[in-house]
Amino acid sequence: MAERIAVVGAGQMGNGIAHVFAHASFPVTMIDVSQDALNRGKATIEKNLDRQLKKGTIDQAAKDATLSGLTLATDLSAAREASLIIEAATENVALKYKIFADLDKIAKPDAILATNTSSISITEIAAQTGRPEKVVGMHFMNPVPVMQLVEIIRGLATSDETTATVVGLATRLGKTPVEVNDYPGFVANRILMPMINEAVYCVMEGVGTPEAIDTVMKLGMNHPMGPLTLADFIGLDTCVAILEVMHKGLGDPKYRPCPLLRKYVAAGWLGRKSGRGFYKYA
Repeated sequence: MAERIAVVGAGQMGNGIAHVFAHASFPVTMIDVSQDALNRGKATIEKNLDRQLKKGTIDQAAKDATLSGLTLATDLSAAREASLIIEAATENVALKYKIFADLDKIAKPDAILATNTSSISITEIAAQTGRPEKVVGMHFMNPVPVMQLVEIIRGLATSDETTATVVGLATRLGKTPVEVNDYPGFVANRILMPMINEAVYCVMEGVGTPEAIDTVMKLGMNHPMGPLTLADFIGLDTCVAILEVMHKGLGDPKYRPCPLLRKYVAAGWLGRKSGRGFYKYA
């Protein structure tokens, strides 16, 4: 029988991670404090499976097997039997520290604790536990079922064995794992977020409209979507959170979130999930 996986968080990233593990025949427990969030997460997985079914990339048996391998729980203790626990909660330092301290008490002694953080120090998260050698970053890209990359981030104490195990698991999911070191933002967001931030400055300074800026980047740089569309997709509050981690961790003013980005977040314009960001959504 395949190793049991637990995913903490049923949001956009959590349900995507649960989806890909369940689809790869791992028994998965998806955990969230909110039953509503769990129900929404499961509904998203079903919708994404239906999309794959329609495209012909999976058959009905594969859809049924994926869903039958998935269980839902509202208590962290449901992770007790998991060999790998992946935290995919909000990008909030205090929350992640608490989850890892709690998981350390609940999880089997040999269980690996992974975080899907997009920017927060793996070393600092690992320090909340008594097993820093078994703590690692597994940063999936959004949308998880579609995107190929998984950044594997070693903290200062992460063991070779832990790293090799999660690299192997990511490969079994059909993903491409890339090992990177523990610096704020890792590789993906250290490069992406300053680009998004600069695009927001271009809007604020009247260099171009969001449509113009995105078109330049799509047609001129061959990006599949423009940086402002991507920011709306990620969530503008998440963009601010990542930039703040990089600004604080690296101490360089070039990572300071653009005032317009902060203003949109203060207004509740968080992008696609709130119906409005740099664009309006139905």
